[in-house]
Amino acid sequence: MSGDFVPADPLALRVAARSGSKSMGRLWGLVRSSLVLVWSSGKRLLSALVAVQILSALALAATVLTIQQVLSGILDAQDGGRVMGDVLVPVIVLASLSGVAAVAGAVQGQLQRLLGESVARTMWGKVLGVATGVGLRFFESPDFYNRLNRVQTSAMLRPHQVTTGLLSMAGALAACVGLGVTLVTISPILLPLVVIAGIPLLITSSRESRIEFEFSVRQTPAVRLRGYFTVLQSGRDEAKEVRAFGLPAWLAARFDDLYATYLRDLRAHVIRRGLLSLVGQLGAAVVLGGTLIALVALIDRGDIGVAEAGAAIVAIRLLATQVQALFRGAQSIFESGLFLDDLRQFLALGEIAVEEDEGQEPPERFEMIRAEDVRFRYPGAPRDALQGVDIELRAGEVVALVGENGSGKTTLAKLLAGLYQPDGGRVTWDGHDVAAFRPSSLRQRIAVVFQDFVRYALPATDNIALGRIDRPVDPLRVRAAATAAGADSKLEGLPHGYDTILSRMFTGGTDLSGGEWQRVALARSFYRDAPLLILDEPSSALDPRAEHELFATLRDALRDRTALFISHRFSTVRGADRIYVLHEGEIVEQGTHDELVSRDGRYAELFRLQSQLQIHGEPAAP
Repeated sequence: MSGDFVPADPLALRVAARSGSKSMGRLWGLVRSSLVLVWSSGKRLLSALVAVQILSALALAATVLTIQQVLSGILDAQDGGRVMGDVLVPVIVLASLSGVAAVAGAVQGQLQRLLGESVARTMWGKVLGVATGVGLRFFESPDFYNRLNRVQTSAMLRPHQVTTGLLSMAGALAACVGLGVTLVTISPILLPLVVIAGIPLLITSSRESRIEFEFSVRQTPAVRLRGYFTVLQSGRDEAKEVRAFGLPAWLAARFDDLYATYLRDLRAHVIRRGLLSLVGQLGAAVVLGGTLIALVALIDRGDIGVAEAGAAIVAIRLLATQVQALFRGAQSIFESGLFLDDLRQFLALGEIAVEEDEGQEPPERFEMIRAEDVRFRYPGAPRDALQGVDIELRAGEVVALVGENGSGKTTLAKLLAGLYQPDGGRVTWDGHDVAAFRPSSLRQRIAVVFQDFVRYALPATDNIALGRIDRPVDPLRVRAAATAAGADSKLEGLPHGYDTILSRMFTGGTDLSGGEWQRVALARSFYRDAPLLILDEPSSALDPRAEHELFATLRDALRDRTALFISHRFSTVRGADRIYVLHEGEIVEQGTHDELVSRDGRYAELFRLQSQLQIHGEPAAP
């Protein structure tokens, strides 16, 4: 996988939205895909909603006819007829229809809620699948984060909104047909006037949809920044430093400023959209007023009777409401279509990731891993993070990477782990370019412990067994891995042993110290039982004695596996079979500890500096 991300800047998205909005075929394709998605999320719920919509439409049309019968019965009674005999049945029917409409409305609301959650579940699965499936390089791109945030906040429920919009249109259309037939029987001239009243709404609503999408795209970076300040004020990991440095007031002020700016922009947006809506509603009201005037003229001329006039007034009012609902549904579909196109492009990244997860199966073991003239540059960076790096790892070796901060150690480790792909050069296993291997299978052959490893708020067993999720949890292997990492005695002594949740976020949980957590992370890598183990600062949180004990038993724990570890502590690399020294993205030295010290180069300089710090500062490691 190349990992290249095509920027999705706001201007490009707006241009795409404007040009795409003119393609009805494209919009129909989005509508069709939304229907397929909603159908797959809840077939029974969608079918029930359609049935309720049809029932509501029939009840509405029947209501107008029943009102006409009631009015006719009352007028006949004034001419000497019996009110009870003429009106009783229509009144009972009218009451029943009102009850049916009320029940249908309540049921419809609950069905839509259930269907919405079902669609959200499906969409979260798809979006999170993309987020966890794309290459790590995507996460170096702000454009990817902007699109991910927009999809999460704006487009997540759009497929459901498209479907509810279609259902609303279908229900409104059915109601319009029934009411229209009724109105035509009273006076054919009234129906076209009511339909014309909806045209101003159709014109203004399409413009509203465009400016809503543009506003969302424009606000995405600011919304992300505001969300970040929310995390800073509410996150568990951030809480101690926020209090230690007295940051609450400053963070609150920044958050408030960001929100104030958003509200100012939102106010202008709402006013702009409200004015458009006002123009559409006024246009509809003017046409509807003309329709009512035409009805009065028909009554005045004696073309329709009083009962028909009363029914016509009800029909006109109901029909106008349904016409507006019809165009609101169209607006919802149109507006959601713009967001859905954004969503479709995001989900396409996941499809590409699946397509690119192909290739040969890598060997279970290897004799030699080599990085040959490897180059790599982060997106937007001014220079390469790695510049023509050559290293080799032989089976069963312990190899170390050392160097100052920013020298490229972790970047090189990520390339060897298959998390990044080099921009130049290649990584080989026994002479075979890893680019030919299936990426997910390659990563299964590698265990990685990063310096910023994840502390899962899960039981200790799960924290370790996550190292190999493709197999059922093996409690004996979990304990063996914990023992190899020196974590067994601590985990066994927890309130619920290995079943204890390692976090105070949940009831009954407990937390570990930094060093204890590091041992759990090491146990996770041992449990994976991969031929290559990459350890990024594996002892940074350990005291000197614990560090010495860990590395004294490291080779036994590896059991002929190859280990590449990164460390700033030279006491941890002295026993390595080979040490590579990185400086500004280049390998400047390599050899054993004694060889490098004797050369009196960069390694020897850094070693002497650290030794002096240990002598005059912290105690030297054993």
